Amino acid sequence: MTNPRVAAALGAACLALAACAVEANPYPPIPPLPPEAMGKPPVTATPLIWQPEHWDWAGGGYTLVPGEYVPATGHGNMWMPGYWAQSPGGWAWQPAHWM
Repeated sequence: MTNPRVAAALGAACLALAACAVEANPYPPIPPLPPEAMGKPPVTATPLIWQPEHWDWAGGGYTLVPGEYVPATGHGNMWMPGYWAQSPGGWAWQPAHWM
């Protein structure tokens, strides 16, 4: 026979653990990127940097944005792919961006 105090303590511990659990991301996982061919940069007076292809969330699924050369000025030189982040209001898509 189980001690009522032990049962109550176990029940309280289970509730506390459930409250601490991180909510699982309800969106589909980000697919792997297909192989990408990076062509030669165009000849311009403006320095360019390759912006890799990346997935973007389109509200109901992912869209593949092709890689391209973009002006090197106006952003950092480290590329951050898009990702899902949990916030107080739920999950939010953080688009790919330069850092």
